[in-house]
Amino acid sequence: AEEDLKALGGVTRHEQLSDNVWTIAKGRFNWLLVNLATAFLASSVLGLFEGQLEKMVALAVLAPIVASQGGNAATQTMTVAVRALATRELGSSNAFRVVLRESLVGLVNGLAFAIITGVAAVAWFKIPGLGIVIGLAIICNLVAGALGGILIPMVLERVRADPAVASGTFVTTITDVVGFFSFLGIATLWFGLK
Repeated sequence: AEEDLKALGGVTRHEQLSDNVWTIAKGRFNWLLVNLATAFLASSVLGLFEGQLEKMVALAVLAPIVASQGGNAATQTMTVAVRALATRELGSSNAFRVVLRESLVGLVNGLAFAIITGVAAVAWFKIPGLGIVIGLAIICNLVAGALGGILIPMVLERVRADPAVASGTFVTTITDVVGFFSFLGIATLWFGLK
């Protein structure tokens, strides 16, 4: 269990509190490098909407909320999935049922947080329609996060990679990309931004 917790954080299984700074930094470097590359991918989505972000500053302020909510939901699902794979509670015999269940959890939480976030966004920015836009994006991203959180560890295990080590970076990338793209794409269509 301790090894899985370390791995979920991108820390080598052998890292100890007594290790020197250089050993620890070297052990964490590779996953931080992968994370940096995937962060540039997510940032490139923002670049696609540069003109829209300039026209409506509220979009730039709210986009991280959409990405963050999806990322947190995905991390919850991923944690359950990695543990279930390690204990053999999750396998091909029940994969479809578990994926469907997690998708529905993402949808239910997406609907709840769509309402909360939508009301807060309209109260904050006083822009009609902004609540619907962010609400739809939250729903999309929480469902995507749930799917990524369950499917990525399963795929990694299938290709014999350690899901506890590799899942986090990929799941975060999915929720950042889907979150930014859905929010800014829906806003572009809704508000007629170009």
